[in-house]
Amino acid sequence: MILAGSSRCGPNGAGKTTTLRVLTTVVRPTSGSASVLGFDVVRQAADVRRRIVVVIQEQAAELFLSVRENLLTFARFHGRSGAEVGRRAQRVLGALGLEPEANRKVQDLSGGFRRRVQVAKVFMVDTPVVFLDEFSTGMDPALKRSVMALLRQEVAGGRTIVLTTQILSEAEELCDDILIIDKGREVARGDLTTLKLLSERVYEVMLSFDRLPEGLAPVLQQYHALRVETSGTTVHLTLKDDESHVLSAGVLLWQRWMPLRPPELIRERTVRGGRMTAFPTEAESGRRNSTLTPRRRS
Repeated sequence: MILAGSSRCGPNGAGKTTTLRVLTTVVRPTSGSASVLGFDVVRQAADVRRRIVVVIQEQAAELFLSVRENLLTFARFHGRSGAEVGRRAQRVLGALGLEPEANRKVQDLSGGFRRRVQVAKVFMVDTPVVFLDEFSTGMDPALKRSVMALLRQEVAGGRTIVLTTQILSEAEELCDDILIIDKGREVARGDLTTLKLLSERVYEVMLSFDRLPEGLAPVLQQYHALRVETSGTTVHLTLKDDESHVLSAGVLLWQRWMPLRPPELIRERTVRGGRMTAFPTEAESGRRNSTLTPRRRS
């Protein structure tokens, strides 16, 4: 079910756009079910489409029509016409800085202005649900702030905005329900306060070796990491614990596979703001070396 002001966040390939395509009836789900305003996206697709407007990542403006004609045509597709639609188009053109380009064909515009035309269509109709797929792509900071202000006004008027983004600040400012997904699965969900509480005492630790040591995997399992990933000779861990325990675990791992002489041979070891860096002496640097960098997740 779609919630007001909700956001789907995640990295490239996480499944954000695919989820949006399912909810907007573009593709069928391979399993499970989904509904928008109580209408099933498969069995009642036409009812869903009548109640939504979508801004996708791909180019979706009529290239051979002018900017103004794009807006008026889009409104007609949604059953709207008359003098009020013309006045509304003029207001939208002004709000998104498109007035100087109003009579130019979209094919003659830059990529950034084409994106503005796509987003402008959202404000030409009053469908109860709006889907935005990374709406700010190609926008300059000033325009992005203006569009976000317009979206907040739409939400205040009772409209539901569903957006996908990789930029958490957008979700923080616009949404009261945030879903973080990775590889098609839910990682976390809630309002901003809830997500911040979930991320407390969560650290990422990176261990880099010249060569991965034998017996590393079973030792790492003892730390009950939330995530363990290996890339080449680098191991990434996500640990949820007190900062002192995380740093202690890192030191123990370090010392196990990089035997250190008495502490005085350590040239430098610093702990500042959840970050620890250790540098071996020149005598040790020719042997195995590793770098430990715990950092607090933002």
